[in-house]
Amino acid sequence: MKYTFIFIAVLLSAIQAADAPKPISIHETFGVDFNAKRFIAPIPNKNTEVRDGVLWTRGASGGKYPPMVYLSVEGKDLTISFRYRHLGDGGMLWFFVDGDDGFGSEDHMLRVTLLREGVHLEVDAHSKDEHHPLRQKTRPADKVSGAYRLNEHLPIEKVDLTLNDWREVKLVFHGEQVSLSIDGNLWNKTLRRANFNAGKRKLLWMQNGGEKGIEIDDVHVHATSTKPS
Repeated sequence: MKYTFIFIAVLLSAIQAADAPKPISIHETFGVDFNAKRFIAPIPNKNTEVRDGVLWTRGASGGKYPPMVYLSVEGKDLTISFRYRHLGDGGMLWFFVDGDDGFGSEDHMLRVTLLREGVHLEVDAHSKDEHHPLRQKTRPADKVSGAYRLNEHLPIEKVDLTLNDWREVKLVFHGEQVSLSIDGNLWNKTLRRANFNAGKRKLLWMQNGGEKGIEIDDVHVHATSTKPS
């Protein structure tokens, strides 16, 4: 019986490994070799273009949300980093990691709102329980998976991001853990949630930078090389 359980555990682990998306490495510097095909929406468009070796997004979308930029990714344990800079006062950058919802579809997994005076994190898990206390009540079940989005809002953490300097944002996913940082030691946070242990499929930058806009540069996506402590 003991060996039967061991065999089943090994088999399940092998199945999960086979189902996990293979990590694709990306290093986008928006230089002369810029690859627009990695991005889901056409670039350039009315809000976004590559200018002076950076991705520049400005203005308003005309819809409910600010202008968006989507990047396709593949992998489960991924390290993601990028630099960004405001060119004007106010505004914010809303960064999303989307991935497998655990029920056969894809949706938001983690949202990082980079305000000028703080960081706000939101975790999006999923459940088939329509009465779950974290269910996003105004959102119906996913048409593909039938799962409901669970939206967990964490308290805003004070960080001084008021200067229009280049900032480096880094997220290191490994299993159920993600470690986040801004400019190395300026701000750090580690979260553990079951839904982080799933395939990542898309990155989204939602940018409220006004007419002067926000610049993004040096996007890195690669397999996480070491297990976090």
